[in-house]
Amino acid sequence: MQGGPETCMAENLNPMPGSNTGSRSNIFMEDGVFLTWDDLWVTVAGGRPILQGLAGYAHPGELLAVMGPSGCGKSTLLDTLAGRQGPKTRQEGDILINGRKQALAYGTSAYVTQDDALITTLTVREAVYYSAQLQLPDTMTKSEKKERAEMTIREMGLQDAMDTRIGGWGAKGLSGGQKRRVSICIEILTRPKLLFLDEPTSGLDSAASYYVMSRIASLNQKDNIGRTIIASIHQPSAEVFQLFTNLYLLSAGKTVYFGSVSAAKEFFALNGFPCPSFQNPSDHFLKTINKDFGKDIELGFANGIPTEEVIDILVKSYKSSDIYQMVQKEIAQICKQGGGALQKSKRRSGFFTQCHVLTSRSFINMSRDLGYYWLRLGIYISLSIVLGSVFSHVGMDNGSIQARGSLLMFVASFLTFMAIGGFPSFVEEMKVFERERLNGHYGVTPFVIGNTLSSLPFLAMVALIPGSITYFLPGLHHGYQHFLFFVIILFACMMLVESLMMIVASVVPNFLMGIIVGAGIQGLMILVGGFFRLPSDLPKPVFKFPLYYIAFHKYAYQGLFKNEFVGLTFPNVQAGNGSSATVTGEEILKQTWRIEMAYSKWVDLAILFAMIVLYRVLFLIIIKTTEKEKAVIGKFMSATCKDKAQVSRGERR
Repeated sequence: MQGGPETCMAENLNPMPGSNTGSRSNIFMEDGVFLTWDDLWVTVAGGRPILQGLAGYAHPGELLAVMGPSGCGKSTLLDTLAGRQGPKTRQEGDILINGRKQALAYGTSAYVTQDDALITTLTVREAVYYSAQLQLPDTMTKSEKKERAEMTIREMGLQDAMDTRIGGWGAKGLSGGQKRRVSICIEILTRPKLLFLDEPTSGLDSAASYYVMSRIASLNQKDNIGRTIIASIHQPSAEVFQLFTNLYLLSAGKTVYFGSVSAAKEFFALNGFPCPSFQNPSDHFLKTINKDFGKDIELGFANGIPTEEVIDILVKSYKSSDIYQMVQKEIAQICKQGGGALQKSKRRSGFFTQCHVLTSRSFINMSRDLGYYWLRLGIYISLSIVLGSVFSHVGMDNGSIQARGSLLMFVASFLTFMAIGGFPSFVEEMKVFERERLNGHYGVTPFVIGNTLSSLPFLAMVALIPGSITYFLPGLHHGYQHFLFFVIILFACMMLVESLMMIVASVVPNFLMGIIVGAGIQGLMILVGGFFRLPSDLPKPVFKFPLYYIAFHKYAYQGLFKNEFVGLTFPNVQAGNGSSATVTGEEILKQTWRIEMAYSKWVDLAILFAMIVLYRVLFLIIIKTTEKEKAVIGKFMSATCKDKAQVSRGERR
């Protein structure tokens, strides 16, 4: 769908028999979206085809159902029409919007994915209203956005569940059908003219499926927008099947049938595969063209003809039928009749509005999600009590030197290590971010800023309360300035670990693998941080240069040790041989811990905060680079594989 404006040239053809394109155009041509695709091929690496020469159209005010067995290419067709195909696929053929090659502007189209990626701690009202604040322009007042959100909720029949939390793992909330309707609510807030739905009834029972699809079908009756709705659906009930206007039937990436729902039974009957009485037509169609279970079907179905042959018969029959010719004429008529270039919808909310809304939404999510910070806080407090008890009243004797060092090492290493506990919750938030980003609700930068600002109060609380217990029970260096520095270092380390896990989440989205990778990285940093092996004893290749200098534990250790030992004196066990009776903290730092004393502890703290900024910026760059790489890979594959695909396509034909 990308490219400059290119009007489709075709002969002046009359509308196909039985079509009401002319009258429909008078109503919807100005505002509606006519989508056509012709000779559409989608292949993956190696030239294996997923979609093979598809042709069809979608009109405003109509609901087109894309049906077929699992793996037939339904989702691929939707992704391709919506311009969301992956970087490893290559597309050929024409996809035209109102007879032109043009990109879908923001607010013109919406895509509801098969998985309901929602923030489970929010209520229905909150989820839709926050999304309205993000998607709708700043020219609308908050009351107008709230009214739009509530009106959309009522359109989808969720008015009785407005104040119910969405719910998820371990928390009861909405049913599967209600969650699906919330996902649809969020995507139709901008009143899109083109709506894609990938398996909207997946995982729902027949009653919930009918309710969801009836609400979708009724969207065009709620206002005069004339939405073009395309939905992939696996196996609808008879009641749901009757809601569709047109049917696109696929098998192994080939068109078996495209036309009105009412004419589909006649098409199958004329080809020798009539639908039995009192049987759901959609069940009959899918049984007929599903080759996954061909042996079972052959025993008592389709007159004993192998499923591969049945599919071949139907595909060839459709290609040579009057229906196919009428489809081609309708595509040409739409292209000829044309329409203007899509006008961009009103701009979405501004940058600062997005940052504010995302910060507020993320803060509420963090405060309600027990696994994000509250459980971690409880474990930190328990561990701090144990830690303070084990090291209680360390004193000022020579043995306290090692005790203080061990305590500070544990705080900087293992206490902050547990910050990875919030990784699963962040991964769930990333899923919501990916869905909203792909649909153009906001960019990467507002998300990073919102997540960072919303986490600050919780991290400060997690650092302050356990930090106070850990600091005062053992009796560490007296003075409020030393205590505050200790807490700030702990805060910075926790924020650094979270920033590191954000980077891991952008590369390894699976939360189990992400925890393993994150733990491995931290384990390596702890090992080369300068405590278990003194800096001067580290092997210089790799471990000291560069790992020792890029591990944040180095600066955490040094900052904490300087904060604790500078200004203290301890008894000297070697006194009596001309040595002083006491040894200063500075001497201990230099001789025992090999700490770099050329700069103060504040420099170490500044480096830690600089690393936080660096990690967050790196996360932002990775996300943005991934987007650009997908586009570059797609163009590269198109350029390098074009000749090969054309040859293989000719051979298949």
